[in-house]
Amino acid sequence: MYFTDRGIEELESRRGEEEVTFAWLADKLRAFVDLNPDFETAVERLATYLARDDEDLED
Repeated sequence: MYFTDRGIEELESRRGEEEVTFAWLADKLRAFVDLNPDFETAVERLATYLARDDEDLED
């Protein structure tokens, strides 16, 4: 188990039943980077992964 799995599990247990929009998620990611600029690259990579994830399904 990766250390990040704990945070993912907490997210799922606390908010797993909620529905959100990608606009809401984008706002939250921007706010996070504003408060934690050292994580800008990681957030950029996650956002790009989420934006392009369905491209891999065509194979």
